[in-house]
Amino acid sequence: MATAAGTWSYRDRFGDRFGRTYFRRFGRGVVSSVGLGTYLGEPTDAVDSRYCETIRSALDAGVNLVDTAINYRCQRSERVIGDAVRESAAEREEVVVTTKGGFVPFDGERPDDPGAYVREEFVEPGLVDPGDLARGSHSIAPAFLEELLDRSLSNLGLETVDCYYVHNPETQLSVRDREAVYEQLGDAFRALERRRAAGEVGRYGVASWEAFRVGREHESFLDLGRVLKLAASATETVGVDSHGLRAIQLPFNVGMADAFNVASHTHGDERVSALEFANREGLGVFASASLGQGALAGGLPPEIAAELAGETSAQRALNFARSAPAVTGALVGMSTVEHVRENVAAGTFDPMGASAFDAIFE
Repeated sequence: MATAAGTWSYRDRFGDRFGRTYFRRFGRGVVSSVGLGTYLGEPTDAVDSRYCETIRSALDAGVNLVDTAINYRCQRSERVIGDAVRESAAEREEVVVTTKGGFVPFDGERPDDPGAYVREEFVEPGLVDPGDLARGSHSIAPAFLEELLDRSLSNLGLETVDCYYVHNPETQLSVRDREAVYEQLGDAFRALERRRAAGEVGRYGVASWEAFRVGREHESFLDLGRVLKLAASATETVGVDSHGLRAIQLPFNVGMADAFNVASHTHGDERVSALEFANREGLGVFASASLGQGALAGGLPPEIAAELAGETSAQRALNFARSAPAVTGALVGMSTVEHVRENVAAGTFDPMGASAFDAIFE
């Protein structure tokens, strides 16, 4: 697993090649504030080969944060990450590997009949109760999450996942009420605390698409104050001193800045934004869709671009995400070695200061 000594050693290897805030604290170690995402791409051998090359290139160039999920590219993204980490010059202790569980994963390719696949591969063997499934494809029931975690560890070829996310729990709100989903999350956290105690999970978190950036009235809303209390309660059941919920993942970019400016979450007697909540509680925030799945590489609003350092639109967009308070890392897909070079170079520029970032929203 990634260690404090390993990740600090990785940072030191690059000397002053990056800006002073490029590497950021995550627990007792550090991670690069540009991370490699592996969501996009067809589930083919050709894409696997390209991903393996780009991941190795990124690890060699100064990216020690790699993010995936078991359902990405039909489990192929996890498998190729495992290969790339083993083939890279970087040591395992230097690399933070994160993955997620919640969606039923296909295996290698998309089946002709997804419903039949889910039934035959997961429901009939008793790996998931059909009553726990939302939209026929999502569950955060503890036994199902543990099955997915076991498969992720096997896919990655690792003994430990450095951060394991409960993936898009708001999906469950399509079939059950909010209190029931909070109860599900509490059960999931207890399971993950047990796996953390066993050394198979370094820490855990929640990855969402809508839950943490929408208003309280939204059908997908989940309150971070309540979520954190559930994690604290999980420690009492498992018998550990402190909980392992140390990260959240959510979309954040120039066009999706709700996590900064929508004050939805309960913190004491206040309502604060997701980023402010994370900042106060010391949670790492990992920004997904930092380039808007590629759209922002074509250009940013001129008035915002003018405030950001970088030679390309992609670099400026990454530096926008890196400038937000509490953001530990901005995740971006990198399908070619050229993309790796461009995105990593964003870290040679310092992000905006807090006052300049705040001014954009005034």
